[in-house]
Amino acid sequence: MSASILPAGRASPAQAVPGFRATLGVTLLWLGTIVLIPLAALALRPLELGPAGLLASLSEERVAAALGLSFGAALLAALINLPLGLLLAWAVVRLRFPGRGVLDAALDLPFALPTAVAGIALTAVTAPNGWIGAPVEALFGWKIAFTRAGVVLALVFVGLPFIVRTVEPVLRDMAAEAEEAAATLGATRAQTVLRVVLPGLLPALLTGFALAFARAVGEYGSVIFIAGNLPGLTEIAPLLIVIRLEQFDYAGAAAVGLAMLVLSFAVLLGIELLQRRLRRGRQ
Repeated sequence: MSASILPAGRASPAQAVPGFRATLGVTLLWLGTIVLIPLAALALRPLELGPAGLLASLSEERVAAALGLSFGAALLAALINLPLGLLLAWAVVRLRFPGRGVLDAALDLPFALPTAVAGIALTAVTAPNGWIGAPVEALFGWKIAFTRAGVVLALVFVGLPFIVRTVEPVLRDMAAEAEEAAATLGATRAQTVLRVVLPGLLPALLTGFALAFARAVGEYGSVIFIAGNLPGLTEIAPLLIVIRLEQFDYAGAAAVGLAMLVLSFAVLLGIELLQRRLRRGRQ
C-alpha cells in the first residue's frame, strides 16, 4: 500500500534496504536499552524527593558551586582548545618538519592514556615542587595544581584531540584553489585564512567544540587528582555525585546528574542550532 504512493522508480526503505525492518527493530531495541531506559531512570529517581526537595537539593551552595565549576571550566577549556586545536591540525596537515609524525601520534595520547594516569602526571609537573609548577610560582606567583586553573588544564588536555581530529580531515579535503585565487587577487595570508579557510572550517570547529565540551563536562579521573577537591572551590559535579552515592543519597546523586544532563543538552542543542544556521547561510 505504501509503495504505491511513491513516485515511479522509487522504492520504500523497506524494499531498498535488505533486512530494513529487522535492522530498525534491533537499532531501536539497542537505543532503548543503552540510552533511553537509563536516562528515564535518571529522570525519575530524583522525583522521590518531590518538587520542593529536588529544588532544595539543587539549590545548595555546594551543588551550585560544583555545577558552575564543571560547566564553566569545560566551556573555558573548549574555547582554549579551539585555536590550539586548529593550529595543531594545520601543522599536521599543511606543514612538513622533523618530528611531525611524533606530534601526530602524541595528539592521540589523551584517547589511549587512562585518565587517572593523566591526572597524576599533570599533578606531578604542575605541583608547587613540579617541573612546571615551581618556576611558574616563582616567576609569577601563580599556582596551577589544586586550583581551578589545574581543573581547566586537565580539561584542555583531555579535550584537545577532539578538535584536532575533527578539523584535520576537513582541512585535508579542502581544495587549495580558493587559497591560490585569493593570493592571486592580492589577499594577504591573514586575509586568506580569515575569509577563505576559516569559513570552510567553521562547521568542523563547532563540532569539535561540542565534542570537547561534552568530554570535559563529565571528566572525572584526570581532574580529581589536580583539583584539590575543596567543597565550594575546586570540587567538580561528577565528584559530588560519587560522594552522594557513597553516602547512600541516591536520589540526591541522581538530582545532580539530572541537572548536568539538562544543562549539557541545552548547550549542545544551542551548538547544533548554530551549525544549522551556518549551513543555511552557506546554501
